[in-house]
Amino acid sequence: MDRQIKNIVILTGAGVSAESGIDTFRSAGGLWEQHKVEDVATPEAFARDPDLVLRFYDMRRERIQQVEPNAAHYALARLDAEWSGNLLLVTQNVDDLHERAGTKRLLHMHGEHLNAWCTACDVRHGWRGTLIDRPACPSCGISGQLRPDIVWFGEMPYRMGDIYHALNRADLFVSIGTSGAVYPAAGLVREARQNGIATLELNLEPSHSSSWFTESRHGPATELVPQWVDELLGG
Repeated sequence: MDRQIKNIVILTGAGVSAESGIDTFRSAGGLWEQHKVEDVATPEAFARDPDLVLRFYDMRRERIQQVEPNAAHYALARLDAEWSGNLLLVTQNVDDLHERAGTKRLLHMHGEHLNAWCTACDVRHGWRGTLIDRPACPSCGISGQLRPDIVWFGEMPYRMGDIYHALNRADLFVSIGTSGAVYPAAGLVREARQNGIATLELNLEPSHSSSWFTESRHGPATELVPQWVDELLGG
């Protein structure tokens, strides 16, 4: 392990959860082949056909509760528990598998499937049921104002200031299971390189951003991530 590494920022994407049985959006047969982005993942889609959007996310919310964390999730939770320096795990994923594996130093930049956001009172609630029947907000009592707490295309990801603050203090930036195609997350490696930070990609195959990483390793997340965590922690 490089003893100069003290502060780590990790970005995870759909490839981390794929081996738990959660479909990715961009793979062959993935969610985007079944639905156009503009039909289910934009504010305009929600305004145009809220029933379609709510049914889509109700199905995703139900599916997430049926799967379990995998070896990659557990390895990252072990790193979080044992790493004495600063660590921030930023996930593009909207499932709760990192939490269920035990990760604490975690930030969901694209929101969470198991949350509902009330657009009337701006309060977010843990939510495991459906939204298609337009339930009332537990806080303000208004019906029909709850939407999935998901960052749609055209909306600003959550807590970007916190992400850049952690990245500016980091010695290592690691991207795991990401396509490198969705911004601003895809731009974090460039920010890291410009700051002179070591960068590592762990991905099933080269991503759109692979050329920006100082080191890339390719293979299943359930194999690569535990191996890397073992190296970092010394076995």
